[in-house]
Amino acid sequence: MAPVVTRTVRSSNPDALVPLRALAAALGLSSSSSSDGGGGALAFSSEPLPSRDAAAAAAAAAISVEMEIRIRNPFDSASRTSNVRGLAGVARAMCRAVPEAGMWGEDGAEGAASVEGWVETASTELTGAAFGDRAKEPQFKSLAENFGSTVDRHLSKSKSPFLVGTSATAADVVGAILLAIAAQRTGAVVGGKKSAEWCGAILGNGAVKGAIGDGVKAPGQGGKGGGDDGKEAAPVAAAPSPAAAAPAAAGDAVDLSSNPLVQKLDSLGIPHRTYSHVACMSADDLVSNVAVPGGETHTKNVLFKDKKHGMFLVTTRTDADVNTKELGKALGLKGKTNLRLAAEDLLMEKLGCKKGCVGPLAIVNNSDKDVKLVMDEGLYAAAKIHSHPMTNDASTVLEPSDLKKYFAEVGVEPEVLPFPTKKGGDDKAKWAGKAPASRPQEAKKEKSKDKKSGGKKGETMLALQWKKDENFAQWYSDVIVLSEMISYYDISGCYILRPWSYKIWELVQDWFNAKIRALDVENSYFPLFVSQDRLEKEKDHVEGFAPEVAWVTKSGETDLAKQIAIRPTSETIMYPAFSDWIKSHRDLPLKLNQWSNVVRWEFKYPTPFLRSREFLWQEGHTAHVSYDDAQVMVRQALDLYRDVYQELLAVPVVPGYKTEKEKFAGGHQTTTVEAYIAGSGRAIQGATSHNLGQNFGKMFDISFQDEKGETQIAWQTSWGLTTRTIGVMVMVHGDDTGLVLPPRVAPLQAVIVPIVSKKFTLDDCGPYCEKILSDLKAAGVRAKFDDRAMYNPGWKYNHWEQKGVPIRIEVGPRDIENKAARIVVRYNNEKTDFAVADMGTTIPAKLEAIQREMFEKAKAARDSHLVQVTEWKDFVPNLELNNLVLTPWCGGEHQDWEEWVKDKSRDESLASRGEELEDERTATSVAAKTLCIPFDQPELPEGTKCIASGLPATCWVLWGRSY
Repeated sequence: MAPVVTRTVRSSNPDALVPLRALAAALGLSSSSSSDGGGGALAFSSEPLPSRDAAAAAAAAAISVEMEIRIRNPFDSASRTSNVRGLAGVARAMCRAVPEAGMWGEDGAEGAASVEGWVETASTELTGAAFGDRAKEPQFKSLAENFGSTVDRHLSKSKSPFLVGTSATAADVVGAILLAIAAQRTGAVVGGKKSAEWCGAILGNGAVKGAIGDGVKAPGQGGKGGGDDGKEAAPVAAAPSPAAAAPAAAGDAVDLSSNPLVQKLDSLGIPHRTYSHVACMSADDLVSNVAVPGGETHTKNVLFKDKKHGMFLVTTRTDADVNTKELGKALGLKGKTNLRLAAEDLLMEKLGCKKGCVGPLAIVNNSDKDVKLVMDEGLYAAAKIHSHPMTNDASTVLEPSDLKKYFAEVGVEPEVLPFPTKKGGDDKAKWAGKAPASRPQEAKKEKSKDKKSGGKKGETMLALQWKKDENFAQWYSDVIVLSEMISYYDISGCYILRPWSYKIWELVQDWFNAKIRALDVENSYFPLFVSQDRLEKEKDHVEGFAPEVAWVTKSGETDLAKQIAIRPTSETIMYPAFSDWIKSHRDLPLKLNQWSNVVRWEFKYPTPFLRSREFLWQEGHTAHVSYDDAQVMVRQALDLYRDVYQELLAVPVVPGYKTEKEKFAGGHQTTTVEAYIAGSGRAIQGATSHNLGQNFGKMFDISFQDEKGETQIAWQTSWGLTTRTIGVMVMVHGDDTGLVLPPRVAPLQAVIVPIVSKKFTLDDCGPYCEKILSDLKAAGVRAKFDDRAMYNPGWKYNHWEQKGVPIRIEVGPRDIENKAARIVVRYNNEKTDFAVADMGTTIPAKLEAIQREMFEKAKAARDSHLVQVTEWKDFVPNLELNNLVLTPWCGGEHQDWEEWVKDKSRDESLASRGEELEDERTATSVAAKTLCIPFDQPELPEGTKCIASGLPATCWVLWGRSY
């Protein structure tokens, strides 16, 4: 007897099951409608899908889809149940039930990935338009039009009439039906011959038509989409949205003889060709949508304005790296430069162009001759140059020699500069304005040395060369090196943790071990290496880490038969063992922790403690009988992380849920604590605790027999805290002198410094200081008597201040007479005389007061930069003020709108700074990202709209620039 498999599909809106019903028909799966979800191999339930829990409801999709798969063993009648969520996930499961149909791609993993990508995109962009309550809002119309344009562009380039491969797949069925319904409901104009033929062919298929009926029409075939007359609509330009750009429709040369620049070229007798294409607002749009032959290039054009130095029209290759600071140097501009993007009214006044329509030919319109043309030397190496003739739906093609002739004829002599490309390479060295990366640092440090060479007597001559508010990154580097926290290593991204920083990590370990033991968590250790098969077993998980995995490929001079990964995280290392160990509910819960190192081969610029290729961490992994038990563990771990930051490090954090875009790869839900660095105005993820659900349990067969003898899949968690904690602490509390350590994690909490002289020697004060030291140690204070004779008191003061010791105890001859000592507090430089007899009690009390006050100071700084914003116009200006921004949001699952906010905030921030691009490897982007959906939610008035999408807001989300 074969196992009995029942699949039941439900949705929060049963109408949204239409594309899946059609897919079932195309697959030949027997299906039925059901109110109880039972019966048949595949059932579509008419009962709406309820929310799983309150937390899920807050972050659930506006329209959710779920398939329950129940498998009954015919021998013992035991059944196992699993769930697949999301329209794409359900479509995948249906196709895999009938693999011979080839509906999930015919070309192996690559084909399957393409199908899944199309289904996921269609689901994300069209479900709200097709089945949501607010389909008439303009953003949904734009999403539908953009998806249709994307399909048309893809099919125009493909030899196949289908999206993936040579026959129809789930991508075609789901995409065509969603697009047709979305176009009907929104009135979207879905143009393009290819997309119209594609949609009509899919909807006209007998199996599909039988499942969806006659109510769903292809755009342009009686539906509202495609124009009221049913004729094919012209392609439309992409509207601002997170969807893909509109398709290219570049044609042959057309009659643009009335264009003034075309007329000018004709009058000068300069050979050219001008052709039309879809409107493109940016160079990136041109590259994506308007293909050019090999060796030819589009142009990127920007008008800059500087109050002192005038205006510059900069024309470069599309991949050129335009840095305004370096551009000013290359142009030889004297004094302070502040090149900023010119406003559109200035574009019209000086060049006769609107935004997005500028090209080098427009320089002829600058009758005042007050705009300097700057050309990229690399353009002249191209076979031909394509540029806008003052309109963004056409391009004019010229050979470089003819473009030079044009400039000469109109009386313009451009400045030609060797702009580097984003990829770097040899052209970087040619760029006149580019200085070696180390030059500013060396110059500044040399200047600082000169400045400090006549310093006060007793200074160490090793003071910080950078101020925290002048150059935060260099200040941080100075602090961690001069305080003897780290030493640099000869492999980029790897650092030596010196005893001063490692002791801090040990203090965190000691505290954390005591706490997790109280939760019955046991320490263990698993190997550093993982086989490729194990690492790649969980698809989403490995995709999340794939770019950062380091591989061992050789043993000595011999190639390994199979490459071995170095641990990026330990789920795939530990869980096969979990599967071996867990057989019964009596084996649960299993709660393990390990202290280890991991390797993630980061390609962004490394920062010690914050972003390195090898780091130390603690990782907890647990398995439980139920979801609820696992969720309790998740929150217990997160509470410990909150306390590490707030109780040990005196750093305030915001606990909350990560959005779907930011959650742990392969996990069900991620919780986090987010910290804020006032010195840089950036947030940083402090630590995370993940509810993994049953995903890894299914992958690694972590199953058990419950009390009824039925087989169940374990519910799992994982949670981790890294040496990043140390870097966060340094950034939050450090000052222009060096470290400022919270007492609870300070390797030394108090240092005794005798004020010796010729008349007051160590022999005179030694016994007195030793007695103080003895009393402090007896009281549990980590203390030291600095009796080094080779250093004077001033040197010692600077040394211990730089290392951040919370309390310095100074002992001079008068102190001994008064049976007292001078107490100097590091964090605020407070100076007080304490009686020696009471130090066993007064110093511990003072340390606790310092700990509390440092937290309150950091919290006040954080809170002063935490603002609520409900309109987009206020969003980027608040980022520019180094604020964390709390906004209404349409739900953590809206990854498309998250990406939209990220891109738009980056563009607006760069524009406000007069910059165009940022280094792709930077770890400190100006773009905003979601930090978390805070547990502590402010009141959300009814009718509040999401700041980005305009959809009804379901929660508040915290945004910020982040490390």
